[in-house]
Amino acid sequence: MRWGLAMLLCLALPAAAGDVVFYRCTDASGALTVQNMPCPKGTQQSTRVMQAVGTPPPMPVPAAAPMPAASQAVQAGPAPVERLYAAPEEPAAPAPAPVPAEPLPPLFECKPRGGEAYLSETPDPPARCVAMQVTGLDGNPRTGAGEACEVLRDSCTPVDPARHCAMWRQRVHEARTASNFTGLAQAEARRREYERLQARFDASDCAAQNP
Repeated sequence: MRWGLAMLLCLALPAAAGDVVFYRCTDASGALTVQNMPCPKGTQQSTRVMQAVGTPPPMPVPAAAPMPAASQAVQAGPAPVERLYAAPEEPAAPAPAPVPAEPLPPLFECKPRGGEAYLSETPDPPARCVAMQVTGLDGNPRTGAGEACEVLRDSCTPVDPARHCAMWRQRVHEARTASNFTGLAQAEARRREYERLQARFDASDCAAQNP
């Protein structure tokens, strides 16, 4: 009976509209068959009319509820790092500290015997040997033999601190003049001496002062 009911439902579903007629066929051995067409010859047939079952209307699909902002952010994936965090600005490199000016060494004003005064960085300049005239035993310079000199040392005094920068500027000027007006034998040495004094003066605290 269950098999017959299943066949009945299977045969009833294809009908789209109107009544449905089912045929119950029983053969000579008593086997029952339910179908939607007349029974074959030699079988006992009975019919049953049933109202067709219409196709149910489609169920409305509920609209998807908007996801919370947090869920949308999770599904969208993490935002790029540059959107969430601003790159820290690198601190500007500190300006180089100014090189402190070096004070110039003290100067000494030296006065040679029988010559013009000059400036020196040392209070004890090298001694000078002044040639002396050699005479013979009779006092005649023509008969004198050998050579002799007198060792002279110049006396030097410190320059007044109030005139320190002015005297250093004068010394650089004198060195430049000496390098321009000298013989070829001493030109290179005096040029190097002038460049040394000029560089030292330019790096000192005296360079910023007005002459």
